[in-house]
Amino acid sequence: MRGRFLGLSTTSRLRVLFAAFAFSATLHGATAASDGAKPIDGGVLNIGLGTDTAVIDPSITGNSITAVITRNIVDSLVGQAENNDFTPWLAERWEVSEDNKLYTLYLRKGVTFSDGTPLDAAAVKYNFDRILDPATTSSYARSLLGPVDKVEAVDTQTLVIRYRESFAPLLQGLSLPYLGIQSPTYLKKAANTTNSVVGSGPYILSSFVKGSGSKLYRRADYNWGPGYAAHAGPAHFAEIDFKYLPEASVRLGALASGQVQAIDAVPPANFRSVQSNSSLQVVTKENPGVSSSFLLNTSKHPFDDLKVRQAFQSAIDVASAVKVAYLGTLKPADNVLAPSTLYYDASLGTKWGFNADKANRLLDEAGWSERDSDSIRRKNGQRLTLRYVYDSALVGDSDVTLAQAAQYQVRQVGFDLQLDPVDAGEFIARTNANNYDLVSLNYVRAEPDILRTVFHSAFAPPNGANFARISSLDEKLTKAIGSSDAERKRLYGEIQEEIVEQAYVVPRYVAAYQLGASKKLLGINWATNAKPNFYDAWLSP
Repeated sequence: MRGRFLGLSTTSRLRVLFAAFAFSATLHGATAASDGAKPIDGGVLNIGLGTDTAVIDPSITGNSITAVITRNIVDSLVGQAENNDFTPWLAERWEVSEDNKLYTLYLRKGVTFSDGTPLDAAAVKYNFDRILDPATTSSYARSLLGPVDKVEAVDTQTLVIRYRESFAPLLQGLSLPYLGIQSPTYLKKAANTTNSVVGSGPYILSSFVKGSGSKLYRRADYNWGPGYAAHAGPAHFAEIDFKYLPEASVRLGALASGQVQAIDAVPPANFRSVQSNSSLQVVTKENPGVSSSFLLNTSKHPFDDLKVRQAFQSAIDVASAVKVAYLGTLKPADNVLAPSTLYYDASLGTKWGFNADKANRLLDEAGWSERDSDSIRRKNGQRLTLRYVYDSALVGDSDVTLAQAAQYQVRQVGFDLQLDPVDAGEFIARTNANNYDLVSLNYVRAEPDILRTVFHSAFAPPNGANFARISSLDEKLTKAIGSSDAERKRLYGEIQEEIVEQAYVVPRYVAAYQLGASKKLLGINWATNAKPNFYDAWLSP
């Protein structure tokens, strides 16, 4: 099934895709219809979030929390159901040329943004032109659009996107909130969009406060949901209140007491107790895309040396570290891609792994043979010190525990791994200035083109997430976006192999969205980026 939706982009004929907006609701995971219950309108959905975001504008961040919040505020041109089928949304239908260079989208009539601005082809063109403008710094959203040549508003309801070269992954990118459409009236007037967003979605942003949370209220005239939705018309909840609750005990206590109806990042130590609570549930959705990994900065000492990178990779017992940090609630990663991603190569797991003897041998060969009184290796008078820089608001407690476990493990072979927590602004400043040795990230996308976002030289800081600062994969990553299915599979297999064998990364765990929720919370369905959708959600008595 994972290959099915991408197959639509590589057929040998012009494809005209039609679908009805009354798409079957049986595609959902959690639906309210299973017991015949009728959804109840009204009330407030309170959600506790374990991590924060400094930016609410989905066009200028790749932050997952931003995607969770703004999915309720901005609509997408294309929907993607849980079974990976594409459905209409703002676009009623679309045509894709056989060479994947021309996309024509026919927009639904009568859609407006919450500020009253019509959502037409000119509005969509303005959004995409803004994203493509380097001054907007839309690194992730820009990568989803790919090598665009020109965006044209042919008439009020027809948009054409032309490409300089074949680009197969566009439809999947268009389904994500990062390419959600915002009001051009708002965008033209806003001096700064980091703390506000105006869309056409079922909810309107009332407030966003970094370090506190976001409040949303229902749009009464909404009537153009995605084709995979279980109902039409306005959302069920009158309000959604996203609360930033970084302390795991506070988040869990709020759920258990009923102050919130759902939380993310269920504390691993409490995972089983939440599952066994008769009034609560835990739903785990493994993320597709780039697994949670350490990315090693290959552009500077000491990780400019392949042997040092491979030694660091071999010195970490990933399975043990993940078990310590997540207590068996998440799976150790064996590859840079997660298993649910198209073209994931399961064979790479046998080609690398924990081997302290190998790590010691490689460090000796690399000239780091001396040790000081702390057993840290030295070369030419320098200690083998590494700085792991991370945004303390984005890296949760369990990830810190994992890093501490890795810190202990690599010390056994002579690495001095220093944990360096900073705020969001300092993280950006440090990575832009190339002042780090390693960072950690995961990126969520079912399409393997996510590897271009993380490993193409065009997206090295400050332009994106290529924190490994490599360029060796550029040609293959570019070629893969326009190739046939068979060729894409071959190329992405080679790309995965190089990333792991050249130790650009140390895969850590298969990231997953873990939703702890009241059993009275019904109607949640899941996006293909493993994020919960709340448009159909409601609370039973």
